[in-house]
Amino acid sequence: MPQLLRRGKVRDIYAWQDEIWLVASDRISAYDVIMPTPIPDKGKILTALSRHWFGLTAELCPNHVLGYDVPAEVDRPDFTGRLTRARRVEIVPLECVARGYLAGSGWEEYKTCGTVGGHPLPAGLHESDRLPTPLFTPARKNDEGHDENLTEPQARAFVGDTLYEQLRDLTLNLYRWAADYSAKRGILLADTKLEFGREPASGRLLLADEIFTPDSSRFWPADTYRPGGSQPSFDKQYLRDYLRTLTSWNRTAPGPELPADVVANTRARYQEALDRLSR
Repeated sequence: MPQLLRRGKVRDIYAWQDEIWLVASDRISAYDVIMPTPIPDKGKILTALSRHWFGLTAELCPNHVLGYDVPAEVDRPDFTGRLTRARRVEIVPLECVARGYLAGSGWEEYKTCGTVGGHPLPAGLHESDRLPTPLFTPARKNDEGHDENLTEPQARAFVGDTLYEQLRDLTLNLYRWAADYSAKRGILLADTKLEFGREPASGRLLLADEIFTPDSSRFWPADTYRPGGSQPSFDKQYLRDYLRTLTSWNRTAPGPELPADVVANTRARYQEALDRLSR
């Protein structure tokens, strides 16, 4: 039987023979806190969307995927539709973030410093403006709490020049391709984060974890896009906006129970992202 290695905020990681299994749960987190209320079918939606993207981008960048079916000899029907069977890789401890629009922590940095990820930007930009060119703004992965945003010199010192440039080029190429694909379906890919790992034997870089899901990306409907403020989204920003209205919660664990309408509306946004992007 698969051996549980660890539980993440969303995915449970198992070892099975020489494979690593990622099983996407219905858990949802915000502000680095896992909410006590699950979002029904969220794990299946995330797995289906990652499966879609991994298939489309395999020629742009090889990935860690071996398959998605539960082997007949493994009695885990609860894994069906949630499982990604993957090669074992050595994960690069750098979150590879691509930004095409001024949002989130990038907007906060710009308001204070006029930069995003240390990259100088023109004065006078507004929240949600499209950036002059997509930016690579990596972060150091932390097991607890927020990842640590790094400037280019800091990231180069952390992983070395050669690996930094490989990760930057792969990330921006994948982002530009996915942004164009999404735009044709009426969705703006504002930003995304990717993970890469090395095959132990060959050292080859592989795309790992998940790819272009509402948990790892900001998706905005193109028909309502209006720079100058936050945007409606197909990701968990809806949940964050609800949580901001709760004066009784201080953004520390435990999270609050979510009302039925917030659960239903969050699920609907994830499902719409899958429906529109996979058609």
